[in-house]
Amino acid sequence: MKSKFTTLKALICILFILLISSLTNLQAQDYLINYAGAGASTDVDSVIIENLMQGTTMKMKGSETLRLTVVTGIESMNEEESGTVCFYPNPMKDQAKMQFILPERGETMITLYDISGRKISQSNDFLERGRHVYIIRGIKGGIYFGKVTSGRYSCSGRLINSGSSGGIPEIAYEHTLSIKAKPEGIKGQAVEKMMQYFTGDRLKMKGISGIYSTVLTIVPTSDKTVTFNFHACTDADGNHYPVVIIGTGKGANGEPDPENKSGDIVAMGSNLIAMTFDNGTAVNHADNQDIWSNYKAYCYYNNNSAYAGNYGLLYNQQAALYGRLCPIGWTIPSEIAWNNLIDGLGGGGSAGGPLKETGTIFWTTQSSDTTNSTGFSGRAGGRRGGGQFWDLGLRGYWWASTTYTGYIFYMEIFTDSDGAKVYRTYGADPGFSVRCFMK
Repeated sequence: MKSKFTTLKALICILFILLISSLTNLQAQDYLINYAGAGASTDVDSVIIENLMQGTTMKMKGSETLRLTVVTGIESMNEEESGTVCFYPNPMKDQAKMQFILPERGETMITLYDISGRKISQSNDFLERGRHVYIIRGIKGGIYFGKVTSGRYSCSGRLINSGSSGGIPEIAYEHTLSIKAKPEGIKGQAVEKMMQYFTGDRLKMKGISGIYSTVLTIVPTSDKTVTFNFHACTDADGNHYPVVIIGTGKGANGEPDPENKSGDIVAMGSNLIAMTFDNGTAVNHADNQDIWSNYKAYCYYNNNSAYAGNYGLLYNQQAALYGRLCPIGWTIPSEIAWNNLIDGLGGGGSAGGPLKETGTIFWTTQSSDTTNSTGFSGRAGGRRGGGQFWDLGLRGYWWASTTYTGYIFYMEIFTDSDGAKVYRTYGADPGFSVRCFMK
């Protein structure tokens, strides 16, 4: 009996040691991400990374390595880590410490938002260059985003409160630690940048090489090299568009696929703003209903050019179906092409979530299934109809090139659901956005 008890104790000890060992390995796990280019350019000048789950962003050189530090619980911040806000403990219950690196002294705004984008609390301080620590308290249970802005510098991070104490939300300054000067000869020589990462987070990456840019999303599970397949996408006015590859972006054996032999959908990553057809003819600017109804025309939402930067232009049927709006080698997708995209994303009931840009800046509301997992970054740019403007922030509308006995076709995604659908209807001089697909 004693022998069995001794054996049981030994087994328990071994299991405990294995558990501690596995947790230690998990705590220390990092993923290293490198970059390469293919297609129109083999160079990667820079990469913009957005963590779609945490709301954090970072820009780095294409020659640098991204080190993803996997978060497993209470986190501390490396003195050289910048571009990220860290919270610990995270998840919190009563309070948490907020830590960030400020590369230069200056007036600094520290803001806490809830998951809907509503500002919960804010602090303004003049801070020196260094590592700063603030206390977060008085918030209810939920998911929050902290953002630090100082001049042109900004960083952000995600905080989870698993408690429900509530109270008066507060961001309270605790202390500052100065950053040691780098030894002579290595200034600006950093080859790695660090970013906080929760297992399962999806990263949206935009690789830039001169006039070319490609957007893709990944969920890292190990070290890897991300290859951006660059494609030319420049309209007749000289505007360059990011390209989104919806699919693997790889050939049958995992190799780069710049010629798209795998048959992925290659789409523009933002709405069209072309004011000239590909034959050099100007598209008419419709500042009144007569031009809109009788000519190939575009307009701004609500006739306000300030909307063009975020939402692109709205085009009437005559301009969209003329066949010359898109950059050379690109086309407005047909009804079938839009439906193929939707079907590939799980069907009309769920395809909107992977296509919609996250957050509540360009959508009135968001659901937990809004992931932008394709990188398409669709925005609710609204429409024109009957001489009026509708649905900004509520719906996004994109032209389809299909025509059939007087019907018009368009694809629509919604703020109040994760659906996406191609509609066929009779139009009343409608105005929709345009996204082009590569032929």
